[in-house]
Amino acid sequence: MNTIKNQKLGRRSIKFDNPPVIIGTASTVGTKEGDGPLSKYFDKILQDDKYGMDTWEQAESKLQKQTCLDALKHLSLKPQDIRYILAGDLLNQCIGAHYSARDIGVPFFGLYGACSTMTESLSLGAALISGGYADKVMCATSSHFCSAEKQFRYPLEYGGQRAPSSQWTVTGAGCAVLSAYGSGPVITHVTTGKIVDYGITDINNMGAAMAPAAVDTMRYHFQDTGFCPTDYDLILTGDLGVIGSDIFTELLLEEGYDIRELHNDCGKMIYDLQKQDVHAGGSGCGCCASVFCGYIYKKLKDGEFDRIFLMATGALMNPAIIQQGESIPAIAHGITIERGKR
Repeated sequence: MNTIKNQKLGRRSIKFDNPPVIIGTASTVGTKEGDGPLSKYFDKILQDDKYGMDTWEQAESKLQKQTCLDALKHLSLKPQDIRYILAGDLLNQCIGAHYSARDIGVPFFGLYGACSTMTESLSLGAALISGGYADKVMCATSSHFCSAEKQFRYPLEYGGQRAPSSQWTVTGAGCAVLSAYGSGPVITHVTTGKIVDYGITDINNMGAAMAPAAVDTMRYHFQDTGFCPTDYDLILTGDLGVIGSDIFTELLLEEGYDIRELHNDCGKMIYDLQKQDVHAGGSGCGCCASVFCGYIYKKLKDGEFDRIFLMATGALMNPAIIQQGESIPAIAHGITIERGKR
């Protein structure tokens, strides 16, 4: 009888005996993101946020597809070299990822974790490789400011005023290629989130809704792995923005973990918060995806970080259910990434 070695750690974490390698990435962002402080780290900056398409939704799908193809091109790989694509987005029925995967033609797992989708895809992709079910997988996601505003709030033509607590959905995409072999940063641990709901109902304050889920996952990660904050060079959240980041660090401090000197957030990094009018910072699936696949991955390869914790958070709601009086549930998935060669 075949036996599978137990890689479970604690209640909600995994430690991989054969850590999957992130052998390459690609990132694409829109014009506003290209004007931000991380512009030189992105592989491609769009000059037209419609990307030559007729609609925002078509533009987002093309954005994700081209980013996946760019990741393959960087590695001199072809679609047939990839066992699976794991991808999602914010749009109804994940149409950005579905039409992207249709055109690429690789076996596909569609994921929806709202803005947590990038680390959800990396978690599951790493498990597939470590378990021997794939040699190479692509993990990708995207978001688009205009398509997200149209779906979750109001179309841009409406001209509605944004609340001070609102965040700017990043127009961007990221794709990471994971492999069972090769050189590059490795995913060593995964801590899977659970749905947390503190009763927040303000659709314009995603940071407050998502921060408790980030606290929950971070706390379990420390308990399961035995790591403490100082074992990391960086604890990076995906899109809590300014308000959510403050709530996250304060609540975690109450739990006995002080990460204030180690924490940053992709939603605070991708824009110049003083010069660009984004209110509480960035958000969206493409926020974590583009910052990690562009900036952070390069810093890992250059040796500036030895070990980081990457955790993306997602608000799991839609306007219809909020209009029915429901609150906003949230989730956060986290992964440990270490610099190293195999």
